[in-house]
Amino acid sequence: MRKVQKSNPIPLYYQLKEILMELIDNEELKPGDAIPTERELCEIHGISRMTARKAIVDLATEGVVYREQGRGTFVAEPKIKQQLSQLKSFTEQMSEKGLNTFTNIVSFVIKDATKKICNHLELGDNKAVFEIKRLRYVEDEPIAFETVWLPFHMCPELTRDTLEGESLYKILREKFGYNFDFAKQSIEPIAINEYESKLLKIDQKSLALLFRRTTYLDDGRAIEYTKTINRSDKYKYEVVLKS
Repeated sequence: MRKVQKSNPIPLYYQLKEILMELIDNEELKPGDAIPTERELCEIHGISRMTARKAIVDLATEGVVYREQGRGTFVAEPKIKQQLSQLKSFTEQMSEKGLNTFTNIVSFVIKDATKKICNHLELGDNKAVFEIKRLRYVEDEPIAFETVWLPFHMCPELTRDTLEGESLYKILREKFGYNFDFAKQSIEPIAINEYESKLLKIDQKSLALLFRRTTYLDDGRAIEYTKTINRSDKYKYEVVLKS
């Protein structure tokens, strides 16, 4: 392990953070491995306990490491990467990566859409929508909490039993004959509330990524509006830019 340079203008905690990242990137420290303790880092680098702690806290905030009370700090599994250039369902994207998924349907109701949902789905007088809340798991760990709104008149035969254990996009394609064309999506960081933190099994102070997406069919109609809260410690997104 290289050491921090006190003559370097870069803050000591930041130098230490980068040194630890190098060990992880070079697989000298692998997922599940314990990183050196704060005391060990202080002795190795001749720094204060506060400096060592700040470097570790930064890594934990970014989801690179995780801390267990009374045990230590460990290298986290790499975040799941999802490309934003492809219009695919959550189930389809995770399956392509060879990851096991599970979905728990928290609620499934038919209700009148709010004005905001009506605008997103361009509903006009047909205000009835399915509102479906689902908790998405990857490898038995909760990753995302999703709320989906679908125009009722476009898929009236949809039931909770039909959706159980299936991809929504697959059902809309195969059962209802819809072809997806494109989606408009926004991303923003949010602070989650107590209910969401319990569902996702993360601290209430944690930041998450809020995705809002409207999906359109090849005939121009909006078929789906979705609000998804993704764990930022487990998820990262890749945007593909083409000239």
